[in-house]
Amino acid sequence: MPPPFVAYLRVYEPLRAFDEPGRSALARAVATRPVDAARAGQRERELWLRSQLAAPPRLLPVETADGSAARVLPEVLVLDPTHVPAGQREAGPLVCPMDLRPRAAAALLSFLDSPVTALHAAAVPLVSTAARARSESVIAELVPRAVHIVSSTWTVPLPWFTLVDPAARHIVAAPRPDPARRVCWQATMADARRRAARAYAVSRRSLGEEGPTRVLREIGRWLQHFDGRSAVELDYGGLVQLLDDEALSADTSAVDVHAAVDALEAEDAEGVARAYERLQDFWGGLAAAQRHG
Repeated sequence: MPPPFVAYLRVYEPLRAFDEPGRSALARAVATRPVDAARAGQRERELWLRSQLAAPPRLLPVETADGSAARVLPEVLVLDPTHVPAGQREAGPLVCPMDLRPRAAAALLSFLDSPVTALHAAAVPLVSTAARARSESVIAELVPRAVHIVSSTWTVPLPWFTLVDPAARHIVAAPRPDPARRVCWQATMADARRRAARAYAVSRRSLGEEGPTRVLREIGRWLQHFDGRSAVELDYGGLVQLLDDEALSADTSAVDVHAAVDALEAEDAEGVARAYERLQDFWGGLAAAQRHG
């Protein structure tokens, strides 16, 4: 089975940034069974399928029949030490809880808000009002923190690229469909916040408050929830399986997004158009795969 065609934006925090008892549980998970980031999508899918095959089916993954959180070690990713950005290495292991239950709750709320109401009863094992109430309760448990992962199917939202240094790309060129095949970037939290703030200011001045500006505003607010010693990771996830080696070599998405921000700041409309055209050409193929897949 191919991996889910999902890209990820993740935050890895130092263990000491977590309160007890969560910190101890994360430390045990790190010591015993951290999740390989290259296989995170498959792990998420596995846990969701288990929740649906349980008797009775669970509304959300990693929970019991009564809807409470299951008492199990958390699913956690550990940032590869060779990918830890300079300046963050003294913080110790950087960890990213997968936060499966609250992320699933947020996705379920989005699904329940969709206009295709005929699917709600078929896909959700509770009436929609009860499912909504439980999902909202799970999300409320996070406050004042936030989930450590946001995801996107079939494409990478272009504002995500503003957070990273285009030259800092890591490529694991394993043959398709080897799950080890990977494309990712890492950045310090300080750099990611600075880049997001600059891109937001430029976009707001040039484009107004909607579209990419709104996404950049939400990203900036999300990043503020985490420890300043954290690292941010942009990972193509399963999307890398849709790109052959030639496409990966030709991929200049991060360069093009930064060029577009620079051109917007300089009020260079032609520069913006050139960068956008290159991005549209590259990502248009994946959009076609989504339509016909």
